[in-house]
Amino acid sequence: MNARSEKRGDKHSRKTLARLNAVQALYQMEHDSKSPQEVVEEFLLHRVGKELDGDQFKDSDKPLFEDIVLNTKDRQEEIDKLIADRLEKDRTTDRLEVVLLCLLRAATYEFLARIDTPAKVLIKEYIGIARTFFTGKEPALVNGVLDKIAKELRTGEFD
Repeated sequence: MNARSEKRGDKHSRKTLARLNAVQALYQMEHDSKSPQEVVEEFLLHRVGKELDGDQFKDSDKPLFEDIVLNTKDRQEEIDKLIADRLEKDRTTDRLEVVLLCLLRAATYEFLARIDTPAKVLIKEYIGIARTFFTGKEPALVNGVLDKIAKELRTGEFD
C-alpha cells in the first residue's frame, strides 16, 4: 500500500469515526439536558482522540462531527418528518430505538446539507455504523429508509 492510499484510508476512517461519534453524541442528548454545544465540547475534550478507561479513542474529523451534531439537532423537526414519512406504516419515529433514530437523523442531515459526499457513500457509511450497534434487521431498515430519503433529496445522483 502506498502513502497516498494510506492517507485516503485514514481520511475515510476519520470521517467514519466522526459519524459514529455524532450518533453517540445525538444519543447522549436524548438522555440528558445538556445543550448540543455542551455535548460537542464534552466529546471533543474527553472522548475524541483521548484515552478513556484504558481504551485509546482514535481521532476523528472534528469539524464534520461538530457540524453533524449541532445542525442535526437544529433541524431535527424537519429531519424527523423526512424519516417518519419513509417508515413502514406500522412504525413511527417514537417507536424506533433511540440509537437507530439518532443514526437516521445524522444521515438525513448529511443528505440535506453535506452535498460534498455522495448519497451512496453516506448510505454505505451509516449501514456500517448500524452494524456496530445492531446484529438484527436494523441495518436493513437503515438501508431502506436512507435509500428512500436519498432518492428524493438527491435525485440527480440516482439517474
